[in-house]
Amino acid sequence: MSGANGTFTVTSIHTYNNAGSFTITITVTDMTTRQTGRGSGTATVTMQGPRVTGINSNSGPAAGGTSVTITGSNFTNTTSVSFGTTAAASFTITSDTQITAVSPAGNGTVDVTVTTPGGISAVSTADQFTYIPLPSVKSVTPTSGPVAGGTTVTITGSNLTNATSVSFGSTATNNFTVDNDTQITAVSPAGSGTVDVTVTTPGGASAISTADQLSYIPPPTVTGINPASGPTTGGTTVTITGSNFTGATSVSFGTTATSNFIVDSDTQITVVSPAGNGTVDVTVTTPEGTSTASTADQFSYYLPLQ
Repeated sequence: MSGANGTFTVTSIHTYNNAGSFTITITVTDMTTRQTGRGSGTATVTMQGPRVTGINSNSGPAAGGTSVTITGSNFTNTTSVSFGTTAAASFTITSDTQITAVSPAGNGTVDVTVTTPGGISAVSTADQFTYIPLPSVKSVTPTSGPVAGGTTVTITGSNLTNATSVSFGSTATNNFTVDNDTQITAVSPAGSGTVDVTVTTPGGASAISTADQLSYIPPPTVTGINPASGPTTGGTTVTITGSNFTGATSVSFGTTATSNFIVDSDTQITVVSPAGNGTVDVTVTTPEGTSTASTADQFSYYLPLQ
């Protein structure tokens, strides 16, 4: 700037929050002559755009909610953080080189970008975040097993890779193998009633449906037999009453099994006694177990009349 006594060079320090061209006016006063000089000009302000060099969590569930630390540069005055085309659920500027953001819901692999007045960060492999889809259970085989557990169950579905747990209702089992992305083999724990079999992965837990249900079947129970006695030679037709008889595989009089029986219903079996002696317990066996002996199931053999 030129004045009455020469040329002045003026250095001005000013902070601009945005890029662009700005008109500036400078006034200089000579302290000796008290003369004032004034000049104006244009200041062009450029700002470096943000740069993302890494993210500490490069994957998370499709539902969102993953806390991600973004590192890079020129993050001051960040106005938005995006995962692909979706804005972050929230973000905090920790420093000019770090931002903490919470992922929104999404899918696939996306670039995490930062926007400031200086522009949008360029995408690169360093900023990529992968959404892990939820696992899905489409069927379980078999669909029933004993209350004691121990049933080998094949679970079919999708996105089962990296499963961290398998649960039968509210009870988790550690006894499972991920066969592939669409199949898991698990051994049922003890349980009761009908439960949903769910799979949990880093992507979350599978949604429940009728397709994932397994029913725990209690062992059979014998509550009465009629008649309660017969000749040692066998041949007595006996009606057994109780519960959970469906699928009965054998009926025994003491230690002697007989195949001569008919399952009339879930609560009744008709059987022909084998030869025997003394007083014995009549027990029923199904895939879920064998009935517990009690006084209600006892059958007494007597010698036939000569």
